Amino acid sequence: MNKLKIGVLREEKTPPDKRVPLTPLICAELIRKYPHIEIVVQPSKIRCYEDAEYTAFGVPLQEDLSDCDVLMGVKEVPKDLLIPGKKYFFFSHTLKKQPHNQKLMKALIEKKIQMIDYETLTDKNNNRIIGFGRYAGIVGAYNGLLGYGKKYDLFQLKPANKCRDRAEMEDELKRVKLPNIKIALTGGGRVANGVIETLSALRIRKVTPEEFLMASFREPVYCQLNPRDYVERKDDHNFDLHDFFKHPEHFVSVFQQYAKVTDIYISAHFWDPRAPKMFELSDIKDPKFHISVIADITCDINGSVPTTIRSTSIDSPFYGYNIKENKEDLPFNKDTICIMAVDNLPCELPRDSSDDFGKDLMERVLNCIISEDNDKVIERASICKDGKLMPAFEYLSDYAY
Repeated sequence: MNKLKIGVLREEKTPPDKRVPLTPLICAELIRKYPHIEIVVQPSKIRCYEDAEYTAFGVPLQEDLSDCDVLMGVKEVPKDLLIPGKKYFFFSHTLKKQPHNQKLMKALIEKKIQMIDYETLTDKNNNRIIGFGRYAGIVGAYNGLLGYGKKYDLFQLKPANKCRDRAEMEDELKRVKLPNIKIALTGGGRVANGVIETLSALRIRKVTPEEFLMASFREPVYCQLNPRDYVERKDDHNFDLHDFFKHPEHFVSVFQQYAKVTDIYISAHFWDPRAPKMFELSDIKDPKFHISVIADITCDINGSVPTTIRSTSIDSPFYGYNIKENKEDLPFNKDTICIMAVDNLPCELPRDSSDDFGKDLMERVLNCIISEDNDKVIERASICKDGKLMPAFEYLSDYAY
């Protein structure tokens, strides 16, 4: 087998990201499993795993990565730091023709880089095989509970980013004493499963949508809503999932029935801009609209959750949406809905989320680089190569050239 050298990049984007694609332990496991590969790490003062942790596992530090075959980071690599002719893995945020990354896209083409975006890594059925979504859900649910505790002065939790790891965060959850509230969750994928992990750590009981709507409980409960629960066709009030995915514009929201009995709403579903919003701003003026805290993990600005008018930050995760005046306000005021819309939630637990991501990367992706790529995972995920867009991404031509 040919030698292969992998370089772990230092995160250079501002603000810096503390996550890593490969943890020290995973690097050591890869080197042990594949003797023909070499891994080096660019020194960094900000990443969640210190340089000394890598060297303790026998992974050397190396500033100049120009002799590496594959380069792996997390966030976008500044265009001036891209090394021509290399194979790069990172989240490029170019797939929706994001204006702020157009120069990066052009540089990837001009420097004849093979760009593999983590978002484009899929199996043969076009399902994504890697991502940080699980930890977005884990932390997003925690933040929603933190916001509820603050709004009603029920309990104080340490912010997730102040915890060393998930174990400490779950110790914090022991402080939570919830009244018999109802929590509605939308979504059924990796993000929603992360939410359920946090709610399960509190032993919050899951109930059916019907029970959620009709019954009263002496304990906190949650329900998980799928599209068939919160949308229906405009004309005949029926629901077909395939039809919804194909023509979401033919459907209307019926979420308002849940909003009348929900205390905390956690949004963890994918939203197509053609689909109806979960509710309209006019709906929140209804005296029966009961939601007081929204944890919008998907964070589509002015999207499915219309009160999400901007994203929030890890240091300042909440703002209030004033019900009477339809404008931003202080997060915990009486006449506001508390909104949590942090758009980089996995960064709050960088060690745990990096470990989770790295394991998936090792098991599902790296073997396609190191040995055989029989399912053409890398080819299918490559946005560009040798100065050209790959066929599946030619829709970016007016953006990339």
